[in-house]
Amino acid sequence: MGHPVTTNPFIIMMINMTVVFIVLISLNFLIQLIHKIDPTKPPEVKDIDEATEADETAAIIAKLKENPAPEPVVEEGISPEVIAAISAAIACCGISGQVRAVRIVNDNKSAWRQNALASGLTNV
Repeated sequence: MGHPVTTNPFIIMMINMTVVFIVLISLNFLIQLIHKIDPTKPPEVKDIDEATEADETAAIIAKLKENPAPEPVVEEGISPEVIAAISAAIACCGISGQVRAVRIVNDNKSAWRQNALASGLTNV
């Protein structure tokens, strides 16, 4: 019992490499199994064919023609394009609703500008 089975380093290396790869392959299958039965992942979204998408688009356009959104309040200095960009950014975040008013907060007195003026920068 005190004698090693083999002293050949090549055989020992092959046994160790085989064990390592068997463990890695087992972990790979375990990870794939977890991904398949993961209850926390969001449900899959089925692809909408172009005909259905076109029908939905036409329905949305018809609904907007029937009940147009109220004109946004535009203060002096804010262009409608900026309001449209802000509305699009809010919609991309998944927030539904309407932008009713946009106003500039602290126009020339932002914290960055005040800091630059306090530090002695003159061309800001």
